[in-house]
Amino acid sequence: MLKATRKATAQWLGSGKEGKGTLSTPSGGLDKTKYSAGSRFADEKGTNPEELIGAAHAGCFSMKLAFVFQEAGITPESIDTEAKVIFEDGIKEIVLTTKVKAPGVDQAKFMEMANNAKENCPVSQVLKAKISLDASLV
Repeated sequence: MLKATRKATAQWLGSGKEGKGTLSTPSGGLDKTKYSAGSRFADEKGTNPEELIGAAHAGCFSMKLAFVFQEAGITPESIDTEAKVIFEDGIKEIVLTTKVKAPGVDQAKFMEMANNAKENCPVSQVLKAKISLDASLV
């Protein structure tokens, strides 16, 4: 069994609408990356939670699909995936679009493998996960 624990931190200053925040990860992938209501709901520079969920889902799905191919003894040349996160008063849907270059794989087998990756990538599964909370007022 593969096992890992990863962290990310967020700091928010101010109100929901006018405030601004930063996101960081110990790996340095995010280093005080700016986010705000403007980057979430308009075209302001910075990231937003939905974009990050989309990136995580596209990356996770692509890697899981590569593992599914590997289990079948096949090495794909490329897997390119887009995750479109649809936000309308909450995340209503994520549409995964993937283009795979894997000579010798027939359409039926490919769809079976792609559906396996969609159902079993950890990010697909976490969207239904138990969420624990440890909250402190300081």
